[in-house]
Amino acid sequence: MKAQLRGDYSRAGPDYAVEQDWSSYTPAQHALYRRLFERQAKLVPRYACPEWIDAIAGLESAAREIPKFHDVSRRLRSATGWEIVAVPGLIPDDAFFTHLANRRFPITVWLRRPEEFDYIVEPDVFHDFFGHVPLLFDRVYADHLYEYGKGGLKAIRLDAVKMLARLYWFTIEFGLMRTAAGIRAYGAGLLSSGGELGYCVDDPRPRRLPFELERIMRTAYQIDRYQDTYFVIESFAHLMRETAPDFTPLYARIRDLPLLHS
Repeated sequence: MKAQLRGDYSRAGPDYAVEQDWSSYTPAQHALYRRLFERQAKLVPRYACPEWIDAIAGLESAAREIPKFHDVSRRLRSATGWEIVAVPGLIPDDAFFTHLANRRFPITVWLRRPEEFDYIVEPDVFHDFFGHVPLLFDRVYADHLYEYGKGGLKAIRLDAVKMLARLYWFTIEFGLMRTAAGIRAYGAGLLSSGGELGYCVDDPRPRRLPFELERIMRTAYQIDRYQDTYFVIESFAHLMRETAPDFTPLYARIRDLPLLHS
């Protein structure tokens, strides 16, 4: 792992799994997590997709304290066959894709510091849990993520991870969905953001383009500011259909084409 990564990797197993060690969280950390949760809870009724809102309603205890992963995993296994795996932070592509391909979602164990309330560079437990876990209770979304994991392992063999990572960025992290109430967010990076969640739906500046697989895999994304471009799906079933074909010929076709910048 890169030395600058924040998590403690010294006790990680070969798959980068660690113990959550829930008892080590301090009252101040639980309070900070609760403040983050309360801030986003005021925003998501207006900006989140209905599937996410339905799912979070069943995770009431997650509003009071940092969740116990094993308790949530028990419910996830019953609902969609998924479980949570505690990890020290960002993990290598092969480990990440292997977890997804076995219906295990890696969740970072550490929480940001109070001075990072509004922005954090690496994903922490709040981003990972609040943003990603609720939709794992939605079977269609959960099945898509499972297929993405299998596709990621294939992309490693084809030296195509960078192209596939753009798909993850513009869907799982920063995706928008067209709903009966208008454009809504389903991407974890949006749902866990105090600023970008409203921006991605209401602000007139960013482009909101229809989902187009090739366009997404060629589009550069922003890691240090709000996105200039978002892509809009019609439903999770639509996302599944559009990403079902074999990506091998697509990788070959676009590999040497220039990146698109919005």
